[in-house]
Amino acid sequence: MTLTDTVRGDLAVAMKAGERDRVAALRMVLSELQKAAKDGEGDELTVLRRERKRRLEAADAFRGGGRPEMAEAELAEARMIEAYLPADLSDEELRSIVAEAVAQTGAGSPKDLGQVMKAAMAQVAGRADGRRVSTLAREALGG
Repeated sequence: MTLTDTVRGDLAVAMKAGERDRVAALRMVLSELQKAAKDGEGDELTVLRRERKRRLEAADAFRGGGRPEMAEAELAEARMIEAYLPADLSDEELRSIVAEAVAQTGAGSPKDLGQVMKAAMAQVAGRADGRRVSTLAREALGG
């Protein structure tokens, strides 16, 4: 069963339960998943991460604009999307992956950050934000 099928089933349940906000969010997610599949972007998790990131950025913008109720609505959608994503890596797991990437690439200075990031992000496989990986890679390289 694909993620799209799961979202489609959850949408039907939410419609029957009369959960308007959840229905709207699930329709948006389903639409984005279907659009990505049609365009040949088969990675459903990438689509969900992108949509979660959009919601979090919108929430920050609304909060900065003095619209806390809209920010909360965006955060609620982001949390709903997160339920479909695998759990993020812990800091310890991520440090281990970064240390392995440093050893694997033979990196020794902050100039080698790109090589470390490439190796680490391949191992992370979307289970951590690139900013977190970058921060830990900079620490490991002494930069």
